[in-house]
Amino acid sequence: MLRLIRFGTIGTNWITERFLHAAEENDEFELTAVYSRTEEKGREFAEQFGGPKVYTDLDAMASSDEIDAVYIASPNSFHAQQAIQCMNHGKHVLCEKPLATNSDEVRRMIAAAEANNVVLMEAMKSTLMPNFRIMKENLYKIGQVRRYFASYCQYSSRYDAFKQGTVLNAFNPEYSNGGLMDLGIYCIYPMVSLFGKPESVKAVAVMLSSGVDGEGSLVMSYPDMDAVIMYSKISDSFLPAEIQGENGTMVIDRINQPYDVKIQYRDGSIENLTQQQIHESMYYELEEFIRMIGRGKRSSKINSHETSLAVAEVMEDARRQIGLKYAADAW
Repeated sequence: MLRLIRFGTIGTNWITERFLHAAEENDEFELTAVYSRTEEKGREFAEQFGGPKVYTDLDAMASSDEIDAVYIASPNSFHAQQAIQCMNHGKHVLCEKPLATNSDEVRRMIAAAEANNVVLMEAMKSTLMPNFRIMKENLYKIGQVRRYFASYCQYSSRYDAFKQGTVLNAFNPEYSNGGLMDLGIYCIYPMVSLFGKPESVKAVAVMLSSGVDGEGSLVMSYPDMDAVIMYSKISDSFLPAEIQGENGTMVIDRINQPYDVKIQYRDGSIENLTQQQIHESMYYELEEFIRMIGRGKRSSKINSHETSLAVAEVMEDARRQIGLKYAADAW
């Protein structure tokens, strides 16, 4: 029998809109509530999606018996507090990336999920998309892996305002933002999902006057391979991602949203591995999350608690090196 999972959302922005449009393709999803700091904005947002109940008091929504789960897409600095608040009321939580500001917050979120026996999952869409599964299943074909390379450099539309003197959320350290947290994580998360946490991290970055990183690079080491990532919110790149092995190289069109995957072998032959994607990209993270609830699981094997914590530790290590400290950091 089909079981509807009743959702509340936190965040009335474009990413929540995209998530809700993707959710329309899932028969087990029902939008019941919307949280906004203002009634007017909340109602305006809710009207786009069938007019669910609007809350301006988060505790009231979290304690409501009309919702089972919460999708969080607020600024990064609010993730931990809001997620823990919801989980303490017995709500399952699907939280946008990055899961939290730092590894300490991630640990507290995991502890809250375990204490309340609820699902907590980081909403990293790329690792749950069909072609990431294809990547994982076919990785053996390239032989011993020697290098992982990924780039996500996308000039931010908000950077023009920044250069004119207006610091919007994307470049505001108050909200635990910046290039690494926003875009660099898309390169790091698949790497950790495939190969685990690296043994060492070396990071450099271009810091902006607001105190966040505009762009940067990380070089990471594993016992038998290395990993190189580049990210930027102040320039563009059109490079595909590569996983280089001794027998061939897996080429991925976009590490943040893999649609096209192929292997170029050393003998010159090319194997196209691409699987046609049926649903919107954000559909698959929701599907996984609802599956975990339905099966009584408390953590996804793909977007697992362990992966989220390792990614947070890598980014925290990188931020220490480039001097990017947020209010929630204890160091």
